[in-house]
Amino acid sequence: MTSSPNPHLSSQLPLPFHSSPTPEEIFARVFRRVRAGKPLSKIRVTFREWAQLRSTIRLTHAGIEVEISDTLQDASATVLEALAEILICRLNGSRPSREARACYLACIMSPPMRQRINEARRARGFKLIRPAQGRCFDLQQIFDQLNGDYFQNELRVRQIGWSRSPSRTILGHHDPAHETITISKSLDKPAVPRLLVEFIVFHEMLHVRYAVERNHHRRVIHSAQFRAAEKQFAHYSEAQKLLKSGKWGTGWEG
Repeated sequence: MTSSPNPHLSSQLPLPFHSSPTPEEIFARVFRRVRAGKPLSKIRVTFREWAQLRSTIRLTHAGIEVEISDTLQDASATVLEALAEILICRLNGSRPSREARACYLACIMSPPMRQRINEARRARGFKLIRPAQGRCFDLQQIFDQLNGDYFQNELRVRQIGWSRSPSRTILGHHDPAHETITISKSLDKPAVPRLLVEFIVFHEMLHVRYAVERNHHRRVIHSAQFRAAEKQFAHYSEAQKLLKSGKWGTGWEG
């Protein structure tokens, strides 16, 4: 006697199974959309253990080679598709859409991703800075004075010091991953007004206080709040005049 089939089993339908697309499949899909009508080359995507968050794309005899920082290895398909558009547009010499730029920027500027990026930079990279005591100015003493005058002694950095080589285009730089402030060695001279060095250090200290913000598809390094705080420097107008003269240098890296 043949047993009748289980009614519960017979009523169940097989569910469709969709595996996540591979990075190569994502890039191929975006290639067809961005470079419509052009033959699709073989695409290879590799994740690299880099200290910096960066991505590269290049055409070779074998096809398209894409290399991406492994900090993005677990990124969603949507983020990888946005990155694919950005990189493939780079091959075209064209501009990616605002939507793609906004999506990618939202990912890399999210707090969890920033923490992951900074951890990778600290573990894989290094920062070479000269001591704070220079020939003419002691940056640590200036930092401590400004910290008390403007920040209630609440600001903390691992190290502040002079750059290894002089630069007139990058007068100061704050590195959030290594928690350092670097001031250009070109300012450690008797002819440079102390006021100018103090203002450069103050500017970089504001970067410790105010993180980079996101405005849709753009990074905002100097927000309105940052600029308002910068004007609280006691000799702001005088410092601006010194900078605009171009005699000492031209700017900051961030």
